[in-house]
Amino acid sequence: MPDDVAVSRAAAEEESAFAHSPVEPDAAAAYGDHPDQVIDFYAPRGGDAVPAGLAPLVAVLHGGAWRAPYDRRHVSPFADFLARRGFAVANVEYRRGPGEDAGDAGGEPVAGRWPDTFDDVAAALDALPALVREALPQADPRRTVLTGHSAGGHLALWAAARHVLPADAPWRTAHSAPLRGVVALAPIADFAVAQKLDVCGGAARQLLGGDDAFAERQPYADPALLLPTGIATALVQGRTDLVVPQAVAESYAEEAAKAGEVVGLTLLEDVGHFPLIDPAADACAVVAEEIAQLAW
Repeated sequence: MPDDVAVSRAAAEEESAFAHSPVEPDAAAAYGDHPDQVIDFYAPRGGDAVPAGLAPLVAVLHGGAWRAPYDRRHVSPFADFLARRGFAVANVEYRRGPGEDAGDAGGEPVAGRWPDTFDDVAAALDALPALVREALPQADPRRTVLTGHSAGGHLALWAAARHVLPADAPWRTAHSAPLRGVVALAPIADFAVAQKLDVCGGAARQLLGGDDAFAERQPYADPALLLPTGIATALVQGRTDLVVPQAVAESYAEEAAKAGEVVGLTLLEDVGHFPLIDPAADACAVVAEEIAQLAW
């Protein structure tokens, strides 16, 4: 069990990350008919320090344990932070849990919708190149980096692995995604380890439809089972993360190595779960640099 100091620090980090006011996008576009099937776009505004020409595109998948109360607005300050670093940014929304009234045994909203959550992420990223050309002509979709935090980190890793999904998966693609790389932030990257540690109150189990469906659906959804991808991948993880412990990211990196793929793993000292998306935290600048190394 974490001590009181660790718990207090984690609470302060979360408060800081959520203290920023949401930042309105420069443009938005729908990729489907559902209200959650929308992408917000942020234009690059990095000033003289940014190289000339079209800006690399960062597609952001927010976290929140795939649960309904957490939408893209809580990472809009992070999206704005990246835009001020000179990136064009696409902040992707997707369908999450069925709503706050549909709680689990502990009273917490259920995580995710099967297969809707996966349908949406696949559809959004398939539509993204055309949408961004219309919404942000200053962006270069040929230089796209996919990033995501926590549950969004899982979705980023999963989206980059669609070409290695089982043959009968509806989201499988014939070729790998045209990405410069993936930067997954404290991702729920290995469902077996996440289940063992009860990450986010069993959210991965809920995402796949509960105990009865978990084993059957895991090969279609668990990034640790979808390796190698052949896509440059970096993980950024706080060592003091109490929400998604570093053991989850470490396990994914180990599984990648077994599959013959090198995955970068940056472990940040005295950093928990939320500084990775908090523009006021030094860890957020580390994340931006990891993205820049792949994008520029």
